[in-house]
Amino acid sequence: MVPRLERPTLRGTESVGGKHLDLLVGGASPTQFVPIDSLQPADSPRLNGEDVEHIQMLAGVETKLPPILVHRQSMRVIDGMHRLRAAQLRNDEHIEVQFFDGSEQEAFVLGVKANVTHGRPLSLSDRTTAAERIMIMHPAWSDRAIATSAGLGVRSVANLRRRLRDEIDELGEVQARTGLDGRVRPLDSADSRLKAADFIKKHPDASLRVVARSVGLSAATVRDVRQRVERGESPVPSSRVRRQGGGQGEGHGGGPGRDGVPGDLIAIEALVHGLKADPSLRLTDSGRRLLRWVLTKVLVPEEWQEVSDGLPPHAAYVLSNVARRCATEWQRVADDLEQRTRNMA
Repeated sequence: MVPRLERPTLRGTESVGGKHLDLLVGGASPTQFVPIDSLQPADSPRLNGEDVEHIQMLAGVETKLPPILVHRQSMRVIDGMHRLRAAQLRNDEHIEVQFFDGSEQEAFVLGVKANVTHGRPLSLSDRTTAAERIMIMHPAWSDRAIATSAGLGVRSVANLRRRLRDEIDELGEVQARTGLDGRVRPLDSADSRLKAADFIKKHPDASLRVVARSVGLSAATVRDVRQRVERGESPVPSSRVRRQGGGQGEGHGGGPGRDGVPGDLIAIEALVHGLKADPSLRLTDSGRRLLRWVLTKVLVPEEWQEVSDGLPPHAAYVLSNVARRCATEWQRVADDLEQRTRNMA
């Protein structure tokens, strides 16, 4: 008899990037077993199809693999084609699935995000093509929201938006963008910057996050406003113009260095989460040792801002040296890994 476990299924959501991703990769998966021949191939972001070697590796894994994600209305696989092919290779008749109830657009975004954060990583061309498609589906999403869903840098997505401007304009003019936090922000944030400046003058000790929540800006943009106010400058840059490809109204600050946020900021949390869920790592002793090492050394974006307020002035110099030396070592790690990738290619 085929085991059957009935639990609530995932449902569609209007939240940016899919708030239910943690359920997919965190182990709390509502599942049931279905016949393999009842499933349809994925609307996959992979331009070159499945990886045969990865399928063979999964087929030989004795430990139970995570359930695959399936769009209930179409029975199309959203995430897990490699696991499905591995089950077929083992001549399994049934496979454990987690159903998703939502639109096909939501299913595609969820599939892209899932493949960015765990399993066999998508290539750069896969992620770029997926980001273009998501942008056409959701032209009002911010660059950072699309970047997080597709595993790209914010600057890369902004460049894509400029390249697709004519096609996006045909869908209608976008007056505001929905950020990664689900908040809607106007493309022109001049008024919000003025409100932030007024708030800062009235509450000079307020934290960046308090000001940001009060006026509807990102903490990075509020930081720029505060610095301008302290220098006696206008909180709104004199050269500021409405930009189609980005803008601080998107909740990620302006161009590189403008608000202290790098243009190529990657969704580190999602990438690390993907490493933790990768069977080739978490199912081997060496892989688990690597994960433990990485997780103790990763600095999540904006995490520093949450703890830096308590830094005493006399410790700033010492900590700055520690940070620079750690940055140098991480750069060496990145160079070594990139060289290995080129050698394997």
